Amino acid sequence: MNPHFSIDKDSNGIAWLTFDKADSGTNVLTEEVLEAFDQSLVTVAQMHPKGLVILSGKRNGFIAGADVKAFARVAGVASAEKHIRRVHEIFHRLEAMAFPTVAAIRGFCLGGGLELALACDYRVCCNDGGTRLGFPEVKLGIFPGYGGTVRATRLLGDLKALELMLGGRTVSARAARRLGLVDLAVPQRQLRPAALRLLDERKSPRRAGRLARVPAFAPLRPLVTRFMTRQVHKHVNTEHYPAPLELLAHWQATAGDATDMYASEASNVARLINATTAQNLIRVFLLQDRLKAEGNKADFAPRHVHVVGGGVMGGDIAAWCALKGMRVTLQDRAPEYLTRAIERAHTLFRRKLKDRYAAQAAVDRLMPDHRGSGVRSADVVIEAIFEDIDAKQALYAEIEPQLKPGAVLATNTSSIPLATLGEKLANPGRLVGLHFFNPVAKMPLLEIVRDTTTDADVVTRAAAFARHIDKLPLKVRSSPGFLVNRVLMPYLLEAVELLDEGVPAAVVDQAAVSFGMPMGPIELADTVGLDICLSVAQKMAEALHNPVPERLREMVEAGELGRKSGKGFYAWRKGKADKPAVKTESPIDANDISDRLVLRLVNESVACLRERVVDDEDLLDAGVIFGTGFAPFRGGPMHYVHSRGDVAVKQRLDELENRFGQHFHADAGWGAMA
Repeated sequence: MNPHFSIDKDSNGIAWLTFDKADSGTNVLTEEVLEAFDQSLVTVAQMHPKGLVILSGKRNGFIAGADVKAFARVAGVASAEKHIRRVHEIFHRLEAMAFPTVAAIRGFCLGGGLELALACDYRVCCNDGGTRLGFPEVKLGIFPGYGGTVRATRLLGDLKALELMLGGRTVSARAARRLGLVDLAVPQRQLRPAALRLLDERKSPRRAGRLARVPAFAPLRPLVTRFMTRQVHKHVNTEHYPAPLELLAHWQATAGDATDMYASEASNVARLINATTAQNLIRVFLLQDRLKAEGNKADFAPRHVHVVGGGVMGGDIAAWCALKGMRVTLQDRAPEYLTRAIERAHTLFRRKLKDRYAAQAAVDRLMPDHRGSGVRSADVVIEAIFEDIDAKQALYAEIEPQLKPGAVLATNTSSIPLATLGEKLANPGRLVGLHFFNPVAKMPLLEIVRDTTTDADVVTRAAAFARHIDKLPLKVRSSPGFLVNRVLMPYLLEAVELLDEGVPAAVVDQAAVSFGMPMGPIELADTVGLDICLSVAQKMAEALHNPVPERLREMVEAGELGRKSGKGFYAWRKGKADKPAVKTESPIDANDISDRLVLRLVNESVACLRERVVDDEDLLDAGVIFGTGFAPFRGGPMHYVHSRGDVAVKQRLDELENRFGQHFHADAGWGAMA
């Protein structure tokens, strides 16, 4: 008996093969599943049906892709290559069936799942918002290896297929139909009839026209590769993320010859998946899964969110919740304070929801509510007003009596201890921190801040809420700066210290970007807002012994707040930093700059572990990666320490302390690690 696949042959002679992976909420292609799929194909072939439809028994999607957990345990290049060649055999069997085959896709169809679908003659998918198709492999440091480079180029043409694979992006059902990735995109109720129609019509399977395959001609491939390489360099640091260039090299060497392409896929993907970059990116993928598991949607089903505070952060939290399907009421002192927040929300809806009806539905879910009437019916109430203890406590005194039983009362404070904020509540155990990061629509992490008095079920509901709005919940102990701001602040302050020593801002930022950060610390401070940086630094200074640079105070007093004021450490024009060319040599070596920045962040990470701000190293790495953008290809700050060597990093800190001062003093937590 096959636990993962069921086969049903209907009265018209059509076989329906349903993939429903046992003991899993998601369909993934493990080795066991792939062998079971192969056996199912043999069984179907023996039935001699008129056609085959492959569909998913899961509500959340078709196939999420290959088994990434197995990638993390891969036993060397030879083992990986053997596995890939075996998958090629299985998908060749599907492709060579004596009857027409259709993949009926609902929900996500990614990576290996899309490669399986491409081995079918036809593809039909649901045109709802939950359907996404794509090749995310480059985000794991590899490229499609289950025949995807062969079949995608043959189906779409080389340029379209390369763009899809190089970007690692997913596309909607309608976009997939326009690309030619699927034959039909229909409402869910029509998915099965559409699949039957494709089988009945028996048209020749779609193939790219001759013009679309011209780039694969041998004389043109070097030219196309150079062009695509230039495009890649605009978006990717290929020194840190080599997979896109590896994909182009594979294509240039083998395009147009399917046999060579399959062999090249097997050897090159097997090599890449064993490389450090891929293993670290796979680690990050699994850390993301760990965070997702921290919240269970079944534990709490909120429908109505009430946000107090119509500033940038409060307004953006409200807009995000409405975008994700919540009914939202947004409160501030007077209607005029809500106007900008609503306008920004409408812009977000138009940008994220291409369908005008879906965008209008999101608009309808977001309601200005300056009188605060929504508090009484809200499942989650989020306070996002300015960082003032008295003001927040006064607001809670007003809100608490109105809350319905079971409602979550949350604060978006970035620095004030939960115990202080909850002092005057009748039930301080119901207060929890929901610390969002700016910009809300881009930053995936949500810190769930708990104190010793916070009720455990409140933390559970808060984490479940995070998953309902598609955020990654990280449970942290209430302490100065929590996790992300705490480890980020020494990094930013060291950058200002370097400026005071005469290192140009652009040089400081370049050192961080060269390490792998998505943005340099000076540009990051300007982007966040120097007033916010100063506020957080002042609140953390006493507790963490991080002196606040005078330069930062002076700039804020002068109204130089960064991007939002048009001037900070950089001048800002049209939302972009104007970085002057560096004309003088830096007085400090580039390696010193990089280590001074990163090792202060690392040292604070060790302190957070010692103080149990988070439960373990994996959660710390996950929080810092998804909360700050810390170089994903390095696997997180603690993973970076272990890769570089705990003793070597500690010795480097001692050296920096001798040269630059007490702020590099190694935390006591290094002793526990040793």
